[in-house]
Amino acid sequence: MSDVQRQVETYINDSRPQYEEMLGQAVEIPSISMDPRHAPDVHRMAELAAQYLRAAGAEAHIVETPGYPVVSGGWTVDPGYPTVTVYNHMDVQPAQEPEWKQSPFAFQNDNGIYRGRGATDDKGPALAALFGARYAIDQGVPINVRFLWELEEENGSPSFASAIKSRAAIPRPDSVVISDTIWLSKNQPAMPYGLRGLLGARLVLRTGTKDAHSGVTGGAARNPLVELMDIVHACVDAKTGKVKIPGFYDEVVPPTKAEIASFLKSGFQVSKFKQAYGFRTLRTEDPAEVMRRIWAAPTFEVHGLTGGYHGPGVKTIVPGHSELKISMRLVPSQTPEKVFTLLRTYVAKLNPAVKVEREGMLHPFRGAFEGPYVEAVKRAVQAGFGKQPAFIREGGSIGAVVTMQKAWKVPILFMGLSLPEHGYHAPNEYFDWGQASGGIKAFSHYFSELAKMARG
Repeated sequence: MSDVQRQVETYINDSRPQYEEMLGQAVEIPSISMDPRHAPDVHRMAELAAQYLRAAGAEAHIVETPGYPVVSGGWTVDPGYPTVTVYNHMDVQPAQEPEWKQSPFAFQNDNGIYRGRGATDDKGPALAALFGARYAIDQGVPINVRFLWELEEENGSPSFASAIKSRAAIPRPDSVVISDTIWLSKNQPAMPYGLRGLLGARLVLRTGTKDAHSGVTGGAARNPLVELMDIVHACVDAKTGKVKIPGFYDEVVPPTKAEIASFLKSGFQVSKFKQAYGFRTLRTEDPAEVMRRIWAAPTFEVHGLTGGYHGPGVKTIVPGHSELKISMRLVPSQTPEKVFTLLRTYVAKLNPAVKVEREGMLHPFRGAFEGPYVEAVKRAVQAGFGKQPAFIREGGSIGAVVTMQKAWKVPILFMGLSLPEHGYHAPNEYFDWGQASGGIKAFSHYFSELAKMARG
């Protein structure tokens, strides 16, 4: 081990108690952006995030928006140095699942296993990037590192675009790196270069003013639950997942042969994928087809159907109303605006009484598949974790990415730290010191790589 390697290892080990204390404080704030009851907690998280930046020696601003604020800060050492913006989010998903084995907002540190909502999505990776940046700045690396910590990502980033218009508080960088994605497995780092978009919607049908006795009215009464299920059947094939909305696939750009080859080189294993997410069976067991479906193909998903009786036993009523919650993941070059129009037009043809309400939309993203920034990410991950990453696409959506791409037109790279078993959006979420410490090393190395690129 060289002196440089020993120095960064010493820094990381010495930083561990502080990292764990900061992550614990952050996890115990239930910053649930989609629940208005937690608005005070979201603002409290913004204050704590700004405090973390200042404690690290950076400057920080809380940038107000029409919704929740964005925390902006960092080190501008020299205007002549390259500037990289690190994006993460500090809001979290709700945690109402009955499978939680502990209180989701009571942080637990089990010898380097950090349990609690937000530990891996995305507070743990955000702090790892901060510690990596502080080390690079302390070592005199000729680079400016800025941070953007959003507090509405889990709610679709409705106010992020207005925030980055504040050029004084959020200057345009030369590149962006995002740490909010998941590896393929603990043994295979994976860095995406593309994200799927998202369109959410509610289909609402009211056929009566109240529930009615099925023995008295059944057969004559319309059943809104049945009618909405009929619409689902018309929209998607339940066995294959193929979307049947006319025109849905018209704008889809399929992955290239080179991209599929890269997917196959990633080491993706169907068995591990099933194990990580608790699946008994899949629609297909072919690895290439599974990867294409989860990273590069659009979807139609049903998330919930409400109306009628949900208590124990069977209550024999015909519901007076029903609501279906759906979403569609989108890929380049689909747009959520056009897909929503296709959905609404098709549903109106199937059942004019059904109202289609849009519930947020995010555009898909496709970034660099090769080039100097991609090579810098490879070297940084190699330095942090001892293995080069696979370059894949990500099946999820991050609304802020497309916003930054449109506003700044700079390279946007990903350097996620989370593992499938960490439980993104799931009960018993956790992060771990192995990923955090490797992330600190990888980010500090990445900033050095960017500085070298600038010097030529």
